[in-house]
Formats: sequence, C-alpha cells, structure tokens
Amino acid sequence: MSEQSVLFVEDDEALRFATVQALELAGLSVRAFAGAEAALAALPTDFDGVIVSDIRMPRIDGLQLLARVRALDKDLPVILVTGHGDVPMAVAALRDGAFDFLTKPFATDHLVAAIARALERRALVIENRRLRAALAAGETDSPLIGESAAMVRLRGAIERLATADLDVLVEGETGTGKELAALLLHRLGPRRARPFVAVDCTTLSEDGGAADLFGHAADSVAHTRLSRVGAVVASSGGTLLLDAVDDLSPAIQAALLRVIEEREVQPIGAERAEAVNLRVVATSRGDLAAAAAAGRFRGDLYHRLAITRLHLPPLREREHDRMLLFAAFVDQAREALARPDHAIGEAERHHVLAHGWPGNVRELRNYAFACVLAADDAPGEDRQDLPSRVAEFETRVIVDALRASAGNVVKAVELLGIPRKTLYYKLGRYGIDPDAFRRQGT
Repeated sequence: MSEQSVLFVEDDEALRFATVQALELAGLSVRAFAGAEAALAALPTDFDGVIVSDIRMPRIDGLQLLARVRALDKDLPVILVTGHGDVPMAVAALRDGAFDFLTKPFATDHLVAAIARALERRALVIENRRLRAALAAGETDSPLIGESAAMVRLRGAIERLATADLDVLVEGETGTGKELAALLLHRLGPRRARPFVAVDCTTLSEDGGAADLFGHAADSVAHTRLSRVGAVVASSGGTLLLDAVDDLSPAIQAALLRVIEEREVQPIGAERAEAVNLRVVATSRGDLAAAAAAGRFRGDLYHRLAITRLHLPPLREREHDRMLLFAAFVDQAREALARPDHAIGEAERHHVLAHGWPGNVRELRNYAFACVLAADDAPGEDRQDLPSRVAEFETRVIVDALRASAGNVVKAVELLGIPRKTLYYKLGRYGIDPDAFRRQGT
C-alpha cells in the first residue's frame, strides 16, 4: 500500500497538516494541496493512487473536482469529506461516482480503511489495464502466451524448428498446450498450406487402430467392402500429429516405426506400400525416455521420434504468466459468451495466483469462462447499488453522532441536523441502539 500514493485536497491548513501526519503514520505516501486546481495539475496519467478531497472549497469544490477527475479517468477512486449530516450531498456524490463519503470530524482509522479499500480497487484497475495493454501491444503474437523465460525460449525454439522440417517430440503434462505447439510448428513452416492431421492415440484400439492410422484396401477388413485412407496417407505433404503417442499399443508402435524410417505405408490388405511425404510431431504426457528405458515404449521408436524435443512447462512453474493468460482467456470468454466487459476482481486474482493448477492452462481457461458466466449472478462488493451505499453512509454518520454525544439523542439530532422523528425512524431501520453508546460513555 505504501508504494501507492494519496492526493489530499483540503483548504483548511491546520486540518490538512494534521491529516497528512496521521496518514503518513499509517504508512501512506501523501501529497497535500490547498486547492483542487493544484491537485489536478499534479495528477499524473494512470495515477495508481487515490484522491481524498474536502467538498466545500473556494473556486473548484469537491463535487466539481470529482467530475473533472472522472472525465480524465472514470476508474480513479475519489473519497469526499464534508460536515456532519449532509446526507443529500452524500447521495449526490455517490450517485456521481465518488468511491466513499466521510463526515467531519472523522476518525483517522475510518479514513485509512476507506483509502485502503480504494487503493486495492485501484491496483486491480491498473493491473487489468496492464494485462489488456500487453495483449493488445503484440507482446503475445503467439497463441502460446507468456512472458516468463521458459515461454520466451519455447516460442523461439518453435520458430526455429518450424522451418527445419524435422520430426519433433513435444512433452508436457496434460493441459499445457502440446497440441497448440504442434499446430504452430505446422503453421510457421513450409507445410502450412498442406493438411494438418491430428490423431488421438488414446482412441486407437488394438483391433481397429491400425486401420485408422494406416488405412486398408477394399475387402480387407470385416464389415466393409470399401477401402479407407488412413491418417498417415491423409497427412502426406503436411504434418501428422500423434497426440499421446505413449498410449500406442506395441503392435502399432512396430508398424509406425517402419512408416517413420521408410517414409512409406502399406495399408492393410494392400499389395504394395506407397510413399508418403510427411512430418511427424508426437506428444507425450510423461517422460518418454524413461518409458523406453523401462520397456513400456519401444526404444528405437523413441529415438526416431525424439530427433528434436520440446518441453512445455506446467502452469505451476509459470507464476508470472498466470494473470496474462487469465486476462486473455477472460477476453475469449467475453467474446464467445457475448458478455460485457469483465474486470478481474481480487478474489479471482487471488485464486489464479494461489491455486496449484493441476490441469494447467486448460483448467485456467475453464476457470476464466466460469468467472465470466458467473459475473451476472454474483454482483459482488464492487457493484454495490446506490441504496446500499447510502444506507451504509447513513449508518456510519448516525453511529459517529451517537458516539460523540454518548448516546444522547437530543445532542445527536443537533449534530445531524435532522428531526428527532427522522432519527428514530433510521435507528429502527438500521437496528442502532442509543443505549449502547450511553454505556460506552459511562
């Protein structure tokens, strides 16, 4: 909080000096001004702090200052301060966009608490703007979003390998973006205009998997007299993605090895093999070298696939990328779901940074979509409506007056400047007991 600052505007020199001292003792960095003109002149672009201003000032009053500040930056928090009991003015200020409204004399801890809330809100606004600027400024041209050293190296490696036309093994946990990396290798390379054929190896059965991958001639398999083009031939000239290659059966591994070594395939039942021109990109969820060493995967096939290797880091190792990724997914969700602008809240930010993300980027994307979907159902504290804010203000003013008068209703009425009947109505409405303040005063 001390890294952010407070612009304090108060024409009363004694009160200005005392308030600045109190705020600095609370750990806040404060710049004080005797008038709104000087404060506006000193207001920097994208100011990361909060403005606290008296309302009744010569030339430009606090309400006019609020209007000018909101014209410059509608998300900049402004806390206004005025005399006791000016409820209509408080309602007007809150309606016009004031973050909070305090009455004199105010307790320093009340002002510090209001400033802390405002600074927290401002930090979120600034971070939202930074993330959106990063996404719009071309720092994330690649769909593999991230500013961490690992992601910068990964994008550079993909760009270099894309033009090399070599087979590539892409390793990483589930949800890290292995298929996206494979697609980039294809799109950035000379085969971009040719087919990109993805095969999910987890779906290749022991019986039908070979036909899916290598195809078959007419009348060569049960239940059909037609021939079938397999994924290998379909990808000729382009790229064949073998997703989760570590799930292939030993028999299909053996047949695949021959295809990769000879660059030819013989469909089931065919009399001869046919040449294919393809690039193979394989993905593995685990350590394929360890699987080969343990005998769970063919060692010769591993060495043929792993001419070059890429490793995608898990999201738990990419702490500095999480908010940028989340902001990108929030924007995707807004467009896909036709929702209005979604400002990332503190609870969302905390979850993104604190969660372990075992499902990696895929889980983060799902969370972003869930947040945008839930936004309409959970307005939250930041979207508190005007009647609720006025009720909160009135409660605070009445409590301050009762505390100052030790629970004496007659004195409280004088301080508040309202009829006794009105005060009793509001005491009942807000559940405030004057006797509690009499006991405090004894």
